[in-house]
Amino acid sequence: MSKVSMSGSNDFCPQCLYLYGTYKENGEPNYGLFCWATYCWDEGLKFVACIGQDKLTRDRIRAEGVFSASVVSEALLPAADFCGTHPGYEFDKSEKVESEKGGVLNVPVPKASPWTLELQVDKTLHLDDKKESEIYICTIKNVMAEEYLAGDVDFEKRLRQAAPVISVSDKYLSINPAPLGDWGSMG
Repeated sequence: MSKVSMSGSNDFCPQCLYLYGTYKENGEPNYGLFCWATYCWDEGLKFVACIGQDKLTRDRIRAEGVFSASVVSEALLPAADFCGTHPGYEFDKSEKVESEKGGVLNVPVPKASPWTLELQVDKTLHLDDKKESEIYICTIKNVMAEEYLAGDVDFEKRLRQAAPVISVSDKYLSINPAPLGDWGSMG
């Protein structure tokens, strides 16, 4: 087979979907759907998030310096999709996602998410001169997880139970937790 050159795209960049949660100035929860996220190591495990457009979520992160990042499960996907396609400036999303308060930080946590990180922004990197596109490097202050994810159950079973959704290109996909091997066992 021969290779061809193509323009850059996210066609082969599978990413976990997260609802980023903040409180609006009036105290109501607000959520945005994001997938431009990853992890890094900087004197401990950090969460890295990028927001590249005007969003109420970004405004609230800037104002408070904290937010939640909740894994979107298959059950949570319809509400998450609404949050991702309706601007927080124009729509009240608090009725779409039943929430509770974080365990450590003052952030909303979706009751239907199996795994939520409570995040404190440590560093903000501006990617453009207008300071509209930002990367946040965050300390994970707490994880709110369903009890079944904290048990002594094997990883594949926990993954099936949590049913996280990933995004590739403009599609939502489920994860098939069929293991291909462990690190170091392939070579």
